[in-house]
Amino acid sequence: MKKVYLIHGWGGSSEGGWFDWLKEELKKKETEVYAFDMPDTENPKIEAWVKYLEEKIPFEDVDEETYFVGHSIGCQTIMRFLEKLPKHKEIGGCVFVAGWLNLINLNEKEMEIAHPWINSKINFDRIQRHSHKILAIFSDNDELVPLSELDIFKNQLGTKTLIKKKQGHFNDVKEIPEILEFIK
Repeated sequence: MKKVYLIHGWGGSSEGGWFDWLKEELKKKETEVYAFDMPDTENPKIEAWVKYLEEKIPFEDVDEETYFVGHSIGCQTIMRFLEKLPKHKEIGGCVFVAGWLNLINLNEKEMEIAHPWINSKINFDRIQRHSHKILAIFSDNDELVPLSELDIFKNQLGTKTLIKKKQGHFNDVKEIPEILEFIK
């Protein structure tokens, strides 16, 4: 049976917006869905968020029927979790919505929080070994994630990429049908 883990973004939660829609749609397809409320969401720390996933998702439960869907900083959390998987583990795939390695338009406090996430390296080769199927979804008017991130995801992870029109940072979006199509 397919399992899908939803990881929200900075300041977010496991409920609301397109997360609620996606949970309902996946359940209709008899898919197990897990959505966590990540710790200290207003001040996310790499170590705490990745450790939280490690506690909630035992490595032995991860297999080809496992999918991850992340929003914003949740995408990086998923990547950093995948880096730690045993070498032989492969997953079904990942969907990264408004994922980033660089951000724009942050104030000083936000930049201080984002700094470790932006400046800590990620082993993209290792992530690709665990997930051969990755979709990265961006918006043409995201106020935080520049469209140049699309090229980074495409070049570093070999992702299939999609640009949606006028979706902002996807915080007020109610549905993203392309995620369902990808996981089917």
